[in-house]
Parts: sequence; structure tokens; C-alpha cells
Amino acid sequence: MTRRPNILFINLDQLRYDCLGFTDHPLVKTPNLDALARSGLQFDSAYTPFPVCAPARQTLLTGVMPEQHGGLWNFDRGGGLPIGAASTADNAVWVRQLRDAGYRTAYLGKWHVHPEADPTAYGYETYVEPPTNAYRPENQTRRHALADDPWPEFPVGAVSTLDLEASDTHTLAAECCRLIGEFGSGDAPWHIRLDYNEPHLPCLPSEPFASMYPPESIPPWENFAETFAGKPFIQQQQLRNWRIEAWTWREWSIYLSGYYGMISQLDDAIGRIVEHLRSRGLLENTLIVFTTDHGDAAGSHRMMDKHCVMYEEEVHVPLVCSWPDVIPAGGVCRDFVSHFLDLPVTLLELTGLAVPAHYQGRSFRSQLEGRTAADPRPLAFSSYNGQQFGLYCQRMIRDRKYKYVWNATDIDECYDLENDPHELVNLAADERHDALCRRYRQKVYEVFAALKDPLVLSRWNERWLRDGTPQIS
Repeated sequence: MTRRPNILFINLDQLRYDCLGFTDHPLVKTPNLDALARSGLQFDSAYTPFPVCAPARQTLLTGVMPEQHGGLWNFDRGGGLPIGAASTADNAVWVRQLRDAGYRTAYLGKWHVHPEADPTAYGYETYVEPPTNAYRPENQTRRHALADDPWPEFPVGAVSTLDLEASDTHTLAAECCRLIGEFGSGDAPWHIRLDYNEPHLPCLPSEPFASMYPPESIPPWENFAETFAGKPFIQQQQLRNWRIEAWTWREWSIYLSGYYGMISQLDDAIGRIVEHLRSRGLLENTLIVFTTDHGDAAGSHRMMDKHCVMYEEEVHVPLVCSWPDVIPAGGVCRDFVSHFLDLPVTLLELTGLAVPAHYQGRSFRSQLEGRTAADPRPLAFSSYNGQQFGLYCQRMIRDRKYKYVWNATDIDECYDLENDPHELVNLAADERHDALCRRYRQKVYEVFAALKDPLVLSRWNERWLRDGTPQIS
């Protein structure tokens, strides 16, 4: 390695872990991302620290959990509520360290970190806003009509009439290639962050991807027959809030036709960028990171979007890192990773820069270099503090056997992931599992207390989580 690596960070919005070729989806075609995964290291146990856009993105920039940086929910959905310390540009962000160390930096696409300050306030010298041509009504046509269409602003069943080359995904990819050419012609290393709006709803693919997955070819999810028996009330209410409680699989298959088509369209756009790197001779010294902020229910448990749940569909995320001759090709890392918390630490280590002492992540550099981690994470975790359906706090942990979700204002959830991988049976609703639940509540306390989470450190909740007894004051 003659110099610090270039870093191409590709982030999608709301991509499910299980909707890619290399994660064995039976229908979705992602040949370019499959090739990227084969060229580097795929993480099969990466989890988001927070399954909502803005808090997750603020965590990636600041290196600390939302309960530390203060961005507890999407600032544009909180009714004017505060958006936290990540709203300021004073935070120690790793991007600024890269820039100060001589990196050229650019940010393309979706931001969703601050309502006024753009990426140039956080260390990026160039900012390219995301194109939104596909979202204009004149560039859409309704391919499939819904019997029940509760949200006209999210036109499920619509597709884009734009040619692929004029689509938002490929327009942004072309701009990324232009910047690669500009930065790659100089001697300085560079970092480009490419953030797509997609496949977040509404999904509006262009042809040929708009026709790639006919709704009638898409089978139901294994947990589509969800009854919500013994589960928190808010999960049933989420269907009412979205006005989709009457949706059958027909409506969901139409939704997934667009969702799958958009994933394949993104794959095509990303493939063009990787090929551009190769043709310019830049691939060998470029670290490519591919991931997403969080997942999408997309009909699993009959639910839409995210919010108020910690199911695998929302918190389990894809993560691929590729760097020829440094990261061994074709590997799969099974260690738990908190991706947006651990990536800042890992990227700073790989570039030889100091990691701020207050960062809460754990480096996975050793795994990238094909070595066994000295202290891998023993479990995954994620937090949630509420959104447009109310301030409903959750803390989740999972190991190889069980997932436990502490719901601060409703019944907890406990799932046996070995015997119930689709999370249909809530063991916490059965008193026969009280001892198991007490043990995992204690683990919830230990994990989030170590992260300095003020919610679990309050007198009431600390007593409850540790002892099973609420503190009376």
C-alpha cells in the first residue's frame, strides 16, 4: 500500500438484508453486488444501532449512539422537537479528520442529518443533492391499481417513465463517476459518500427493472400470517396508522414488485461505478463499503416501513467491504457488528488516524484483514425512541439463540431465533419463560448501561431491568 486508500462509501436507504442475491433471495437479481461481495468480505451479522434514517446517519457521522448525540428521531417528523447535538457542526466527525489529513471529500445524494447545515459543514468539500425527477407525477405511470390505496403520496404500483439513463439512480451514478475521474486524476486520496434515496418507498423503477418482478411471481413472506397475539398493541396500531390493515398479499406483492425492481436498478447503477473504478485503474487502492441505514418491513408481519418494531427485517443490515489485496476475497464474517457505530472507528484505523476517545464503536479491522478478532461483539443491539406514531422507547439485544426487546411502555418481546426465526411467538407473553426474560432484561441493562444510555440508567428503569422490581419514588 503506497498511500492511504481511497474510500467509496455506498449507502442505500431501507434495504433489507435478505433481499439480495448474495444473501440468497430466490428472486432478486443483484449480479454486481454479488460480485462485490465475492471480491471482499461480507458480514452476515451486521445490525443497525438505530432503525430510523436520521439518528442512524447522525451516529455514523459522530461515532456515538443517538442517546449520546441527542438525535432521537427524524427531525422532520418530530413536530418541532429537538434534534440533538448532531445538529451542530462542532462534533468530532471522522470525515473532517480525513479532510484534514489531505483527503478530497464529496457527498452525493440523500443527507437527512440536519435541516439546514449540509455535508460541507461536516468535512465534505463538495455536496451534490439527490435528483428527484422520478418523484414528479409527470414522470410516473400507474402500472398496477390497488383496491385499497390509502397513501396517494406513496404511489404503490407506479413506475417511472424516465429512460434508465435519465433515472435518479443512474444520474447520481454518473455524477459519482465524474467525481471519481476528477479526484482520481490527482495525487491525494479521496473519500466519496454516495447515498441513495432508494429503495425507500415509494419505489419507482424504470424499465427494464419496472417489469422484472411481476406481482403474481412473488410469494408471501413466511411471517405474513402474523396475528399479533401476545405482542405489543402498537404493532397492530401501526397497521391502522398506515391504513393497511385490510391489505391482502395482492397489495403487498405489488409493493414488492417495485421494491425488488428498484434494488436491481440500484445494482445496475453501482455496477457501473465499480466498472468505472476498474477502467481508471483505481480499484486496487479503493476501499468500497456497501451497506444501508436499516431495513424495511415490506409486508413482513403485514407491516409497512419501520418504527415501533425490532424485527430482523428492520434491524439486520447488509454490509460488504472490498479492497483488493488487503481484504481477502470471498470471506464471510459471522461476528456481530454494529455497523454505523463500528465503521467510523474501523475507517480511522485503516487510514492511520486517531480515534476520538469518546467514540463508542469497536473496530473490525482485524476481521477485514482475515484475522480473528481478539474481542468480537458477543451480541447485537439497537435502540429506538419514537417517531410519527408516538414516543415509544425500545432497546433490543440478540445473541445466537434469543432476541429480547425491552418495550418501556408495553409488554416485552422475546423470540427463540433458532426455533422461531420469523419471530412469530413472543415468549415474554408466557409466564413459563419468566426466568429467561429476567436474565435477558439484565443483559439489556448491561449492554445499554455500558453505552451510557440515560433511559436504562434512570432509577426506575435500572431497578426494573436489573432486579425485575420497579423503583417506587
